[in-house]
Amino acid sequence: MKCEILPEQCIACGLCQTIAPSFFDYTDEGIVVFVGEAKAMQEFVPVSEEEHVLAATRRCPTRAILLHDSL
Repeated sequence: MKCEILPEQCIACGLCQTIAPSFFDYTDEGIVVFVGEAKAMQEFVPVSEEEHVLAATRRCPTRAILLHDSL
């Protein structure tokens, strides 16, 4: 699966980084970014992180995280 972030919708609530700290990080302003890929807007989700990323996506109050099936 592929994960897309929409930084303009992020309110810096901290849920995604709390739920999936190996996948999500924050800028100095508290806006969501990917760990190790701060400029990327999309990233493939490793199988080992799928459960956590899915949970973070479901908990995001502003839908700043989207998941797409990889074909």
